[in-house]
Amino acid sequence: MKKLVIFLSFFICAIFFSQILSSNLEKKTLALGEVNRFTVKIDNLNNQEVKAAPKDELLPFHFEEIKDSIGVKPDIYERKIEFSIFDEGTYTIPELEFRVGEKILKTIPYEVEVVNTAKKGDVINDIMNNKEVKLDVKDYWELYKWYVLAALALICLIIAIVIIVKYGRKPKDSPVVATNQTLKELDSLKKKKYIEEGNYRSFYVELIDISRKFIVKQYKIPADVLLTDDLIHLMKNNNTISQDNEKVVEDVFYRGDLVKFAKTFPDQQTMEKDFSEIRDFVKRSSKDIEFENLRKDA
Repeated sequence: MKKLVIFLSFFICAIFFSQILSSNLEKKTLALGEVNRFTVKIDNLNNQEVKAAPKDELLPFHFEEIKDSIGVKPDIYERKIEFSIFDEGTYTIPELEFRVGEKILKTIPYEVEVVNTAKKGDVINDIMNNKEVKLDVKDYWELYKWYVLAALALICLIIAIVIIVKYGRKPKDSPVVATNQTLKELDSLKKKKYIEEGNYRSFYVELIDISRKFIVKQYKIPADVLLTDDLIHLMKNNNTISQDNEKVVEDVFYRGDLVKFAKTFPDQQTMEKDFSEIRDFVKRSSKDIEFENLRKDA
């Protein structure tokens, strides 16, 4: 009997003193541009600090956040977000992490369907009857002259590009120039002190943007237009980048994607490590280019 009383006491304490996270999505189906509301509430904080994605950056990029209000009391944390979506389709609010002290709480995922309320069969009636107007050559010229001039300008531009490519002197792309320029950009990123301030989202956005531009210049791989999965797959099949450098790009880029969608919160040590590895990758890249040139000449 005594053990039962002790067990019930522990159970009641766990209920009353543990943090409870709840979330609510007002509407699951929206019209284009309609405002919806998403609420997250955490009870029993006991004066503990809550860490989450920065203001106006909690939801994925398809969700246009209109208002992001955060209310904090000693025992309650409440975050209310108003948003709209302007493209048809089904969109997902993923699991969102909220750190309370050393404990991580997660919301449940939600799906939002966005529909166009305009019906295909809707009839649009003119206010006035259409009138027939006869046009002469001058009228047609006034209507279409800009299209004609634009077409002529495009033809001239294409001819100029062909002449430059065929007869112009092609500048030599130096791996060292691309490396030095990217190292300067990384030094500028370091001076912004995102790592020291814990601004992990801005840090990874700029770090990956610098890395993508560098891969385009140094390896001629269209990293600026490829998704991370497609880029990693292309690098592995391309064989231009060494396996060590591929591993660095793969690890840092995937972590950057998780940070972008608020699925992970890297600490300062992790950000320092990723910065150092990208910097080393940039420095080692010239060896990849030298090896690729030797392989082509063989």
